[in-house]
Parts: sequence; C-alpha cells; structure tokens
Amino acid sequence: MKVLVAPLNWGLGHAARCVPLVNRFIAQGDEVVLGGDGESLVLLQKHFPTLPVVRLVDLSLSYSAGGSQVGAMLRALPKIVRAAWADHRLLGELLDREPFDLVVSDNRFGLSSRKTRCVYVTHQLHIRLPRIYRWLEPLAARLHGWVGRHYAEVWVPDYEDVERSLSGELGHPKEQGYGSVRYIGPLSRFEGKENPMTPSKIGTFEVVAVLSGLEPQRSMLEEEIVNRYVGKEERVLIVEGKLSKPMLQATKANITIVPYMDDAQLMAVLQQAQRIIARSGYSTIMDLAALHLLDKAELIATPGQPEQEYLQEWIQNRNYKTVK
Repeated sequence: MKVLVAPLNWGLGHAARCVPLVNRFIAQGDEVVLGGDGESLVLLQKHFPTLPVVRLVDLSLSYSAGGSQVGAMLRALPKIVRAAWADHRLLGELLDREPFDLVVSDNRFGLSSRKTRCVYVTHQLHIRLPRIYRWLEPLAARLHGWVGRHYAEVWVPDYEDVERSLSGELGHPKEQGYGSVRYIGPLSRFEGKENPMTPSKIGTFEVVAVLSGLEPQRSMLEEEIVNRYVGKEERVLIVEGKLSKPMLQATKANITIVPYMDDAQLMAVLQQAQRIIARSGYSTIMDLAALHLLDKAELIATPGQPEQEYLQEWIQNRNYKTVK
C-alpha cells in the first residue's frame, strides 16, 4: 500500500504525532511519502530522512502577543481557507500523476479527494472557543464536521473511553457529525521505545522546558522561563523547538539552551528532570503520558488558546496531576 502522511504546520505537535503512524505503516511494509510544509515537515524529515517528500501549501501563521488569540485567528482565517482549497487542488493533481492507496491528513482541512481513500486525524471533535464566544461552538462543530465528512474516516488519537481519555470532551463530544469516527489510541513519538534511564550527553537538569507553538508566544514563554530561573540553584535546560536553527548550545549562568534534541536525548533529560515545563498542547500531553511523566509536568496554556486552557484543566483534574 502506498501512503501519503501530511500534518498541519501549526507548531510541531501535529508532525510529532504522525511519527508513530509513519512507523506503523513502515512496519507493515507500506510505501510512505511525507507531505507538508515548514517546521512540521522538517521534523518528519529528521525522523525519516530517506522517505520521499511532497511539498504542500505553505501555511505560516502567528499568534497575538496579548491574552486573546481571537483577532489573530480571524485575520488568519482567509489564509487557512485559501490553503485548504490549494491543498485540495494540489492533491487532485498529485493523484493524477502518482496514485496513493491512502492519504492521512492531520488537521489539513483540504487534503481530501474522491480519487482515493483519505482519513482525517484530529483530537478536536468539539471545538473550544473563548468564553464570550462559547455560544458559537455548535456552529464551529458543524463546520469542522463538514470538513470531516469529506474524508472516509476520522481518526481520533485517544482512547474511546472518556474516563481514560487524555482529550476529554474535545475528543468525546455529546454530539458529533463527523461521519465515521475511529478512536486509534494516543499517538506518541516515544511509543514502543525502550525507556531506560540512560545518561544524557549534555548532562542532567532539575528543570527541562520543552517549547513549541506559534510565535511570538513561544519566545515569550522562553523569556519567562529564563527570567524565572536565571541565577537560581536549579540547572535548567530549554529546548526551543527550532528545528531549522543550527544546533548550537548556549548557556546563561545556570540555564542551557538548545534549539532541538533527538528523541533519545530528549527522553533521557525528561526522565531525569524533577520538573518539566511545556505548553498544554495535546501532542505534548500524549508524549508525557507515554513516558509516565505527567506528574512532573507544569503545563502552561498559550494565553487566549481555549483548547490548551481546557486540556490544562482536564489533566490537572484527572489522575494525571501536574506539579505546582
């Protein structure tokens, strides 16, 4: 079977959770082609440097520096719609030249076609909006459901049982209009890996911050962490999540900053940390859950990002208790 796997370029989370999917396809003997743009495609290429690549429509977005992302998202909406239509046209042209048996789209709205089987990966069957716009959530759900119904199946990376779930009501709405929905279990790039407490090549750290997400909020959180810990007793490691940046290590007093780490080294420093700081993005939560490290995590929602605010609260109120 020939498979195209293409994540949305919105932070690194969508690409990170596609890594185990690609591994599964390869393990069963499928021919895999990577699709995407920007940093998310770079992440997949770092994991699978020998796989062929299809470059899709570039979608470079940014957040607001303030506490609300409504304006930023409204300004981005026309670009998102144009990118979806462009993806749809590009996929049609690609399938005319190069047949695929399956297309896996992680939140790329337009990557569907009647010419082959296409599936849509998302953990948000229920769309969270800011409190003052909560009355629009049914409309948002219908629009997202309309997107999902263009695919043969919607794959939700979570447990079907809401009591075990990591996504809560986001992946388990009371009503859903997405057509065929399949719960495939959480997806983590660390799944299936041996998990020994091996030493890190750059040492051990009491605090490890793993950053991702759109600018300028990513850089603002990095600055906040530096200001919180600089000159303190704890040894702190900040992994910036900048895959295209040269791999140069910087040190500020007790703080070490690296642009990125491979999975084995990241797993080592996370295991040995006393505290982990990260955004409450869903892929990050799945990674920490796979490593049984949610109890060490200080999850910080992007200001004005209702999905992350909900996930932060959901994890804190379940058995997965975050550190204070």
